[in-house]
Parts: sequence; C-alpha cells; structure tokens
Amino acid sequence: MKNDDESDTMRDEYDFSHGVRGKYTARFREGANLVLLDPDVAARFPTSEAVNNALRTLIGTRAGG
Repeated sequence: MKNDDESDTMRDEYDFSHGVRGKYTARFREGANLVLLDPDVAARFPTSEAVNNALRTLIGTRAGG
C-alpha cells in the first residue's frame, strides 16, 4: 500500500525485491550488548573473537563457562 503523505521518504529506485524479512530477528531477540571501542584499542582487536578472548583472559574464564 502506497502512502501518498509528503513525509514518505521512500524513493522509487529503492529495490527490496531480494530482501529477507526477519533475517536478524532471532539474533535481535537474543539481545545485544554493543560496546564502542576507542580507535587505538579497536586497531589491536580486529574481531569480536579477539576482544572476547582478551577479556576472558583478563577475567580468568574460558569460553562457554
């Protein structure tokens, strides 16, 4: 259904024909805890796995437990 309201910002060139509805719904429901790293710290930890491993080492735990 097209909304003819002036506040409608969708453009005709937007193509969602290959979009997948709800692609990240399950992941979102699990919850997310986002942390913003300063650029100098992020440069040393290129992946979330690297950050998690370093933090686990720091707090003395292993993955999954």
